[in-house]
Amino acid sequence: MSLFGSMTTAISGLTAQARALGHISDNVANSQTAGFKRTDTNFVSYLTDSTLSVHRPGSVVARPDYTNTIAGPIEQSENPLSLAIAGQGFFSVALPTGSTNGQLTFDERQFFTRAGDFQLDRNGYLVNGSGYFLQGWTVDSTGNPDRTQINPIRVSDLVFNPIATSNLELSANLPANGTVAVTTPLNVYDSLGTLQPMTLTWTPAGANTWTLDISASGAGGSLGTIDVQFGAAAAPAVASGTLGGFANATGTLAGSPAVANDPATVTFTADFGQGPQTVTLNLGAFGQARGLTQYDGDEFALRNLTQDGVPLGSYSSLAVRDNGDVAINYDNGQSRVIARVPITTFNAPDMLQRLDGQAFMRTVESGEARTTDAGSNGAGSLSVSSVERSNVDIAAEFSKLIVAQRAYTANTRIVTASDEMLQDTINMRR
Repeated sequence: MSLFGSMTTAISGLTAQARALGHISDNVANSQTAGFKRTDTNFVSYLTDSTLSVHRPGSVVARPDYTNTIAGPIEQSENPLSLAIAGQGFFSVALPTGSTNGQLTFDERQFFTRAGDFQLDRNGYLVNGSGYFLQGWTVDSTGNPDRTQINPIRVSDLVFNPIATSNLELSANLPANGTVAVTTPLNVYDSLGTLQPMTLTWTPAGANTWTLDISASGAGGSLGTIDVQFGAAAAPAVASGTLGGFANATGTLAGSPAVANDPATVTFTADFGQGPQTVTLNLGAFGQARGLTQYDGDEFALRNLTQDGVPLGSYSSLAVRDNGDVAINYDNGQSRVIARVPITTFNAPDMLQRLDGQAFMRTVESGEARTTDAGSNGAGSLSVSSVERSNVDIAAEFSKLIVAQRAYTANTRIVTASDEMLQDTINMRR
């Protein structure tokens, strides 16, 4: 029995070492595969009989020991859409199954991966090198994600609609002893995104008083006038040099009530051909030395002049931010967040089911999938413009290869010895 048992045990050793060699071969072959997780070998012994007086040989089995929790090195990439996870977790991805009426359809099962070499395909989806589509949360107009559902991220908003100017902000100083009119040119956008030139003209109208005239050539010329009062000219009077109130408004201009510390604004309307467009000019605050002031100086000093209108914009590029927000950049300087990339974690990620293309599926042993924001609740943070490489160490694999080869050879010697001893036993009767 011992001779046959020894041979059987040695054969199981050959099988186990052959499986270990297969794991090593797989690891070495994928040493440059993005997001690949190596498979180590765990040898498990099985006994036939083992007591204080007798031990009969059993067998050995080589089981895979997965390393899904061991991160590979993170490498910088020239691709701005490449993503890596610094820490625990996986990207949620989808696998396409075909198309219906020109629209892609996806497998209902959820897949996960660490391979973050994503790029835009011709349909505007973010796809990694293995063909899996990155999924994320959709966001509303304020950038808040909808965490109740996750879908493949697609870039479809290729145009940024124009926004008509509705607010102007001016910060400047009018010379206290000024005697000549000064002008401030500016540009606004109408509802079609067309640039419309305007002019603010400041004319001295007495002590501590200036008359503001707002004109726009595209809206028929002057839109009206209003007196701007400073210091003692206001009622009630305010600190010298600060804006105190408005008076004698004409045309479409209207000033805000003079209340200490409240915003000092002038509202007017202009029709550039698409109907009346209301614009508010913010000049600071009543009684405050900010915004528009009147202090000593040789000439008009403009410090800041801004407007909130936006022209028509076309798609320029796509970027992923550190918090996972996927933003479209437009050539008008604006951007729009269309989705957020979450991170999915498991209690036992080494128990996930492995699939083709460095992908995984949830199993009962792995626990439930928990999808959360990057960098929160135990999930790793995102590393943008980076790729996680394979966690295979070539030097370690070659060391394992030498050990497996020698162990395999040693088991063949046991088989040979057992065979010779059995032959000797058979020849005993001759």
